[in-house]
Amino acid sequence: MIFYGYDEFSKDVKIIAEKLKDYKCDSIVAIARGGMTFGHFLAEHLNIRNLYSLNSIHYDDQNKLDYIKVYNIPNLSKAKKVVIVDDIIDSGETMHEITKLLKEKFPAVQFKSAAIFYKPNSIIKPDFAVKEAKDWIEFFWSKAKN
Repeated sequence: MIFYGYDEFSKDVKIIAEKLKDYKCDSIVAIARGGMTFGHFLAEHLNIRNLYSLNSIHYDDQNKLDYIKVYNIPNLSKAKKVVIVDDIIDSGETMHEITKLLKEKFPAVQFKSAAIFYKPNSIIKPDFAVKEAKDWIEFFWSKAKN
């Protein structure tokens, strides 16, 4: 397990914000809970007011569940370009399911994905990412509960 601290996170958000500038997204959807801090910081860097969240459940602590539940889907009907963000794309199943669902619900919207970390064996690779995950990551915001 590795600890991912605030200073490193702050640098990585700037890197992804720079990568996203050419995409010119008008909205951000953060996957709760892991993508919430990332989504907020990214919205600040890109000066985007349309920051939404949705919920998904695919893990119970470090244990992967047999299903993906997606709920609290925001209304993105007025958006044109959306980036869906999460802290890590592990198997890729959650991001795949959420992207598929959002594309079906909002076919006129263009969707891209961004994650701080991704695993190379994931079923999808995020459109924008910074680091490859080689171990379990303990994010600084997860330490808030201790």
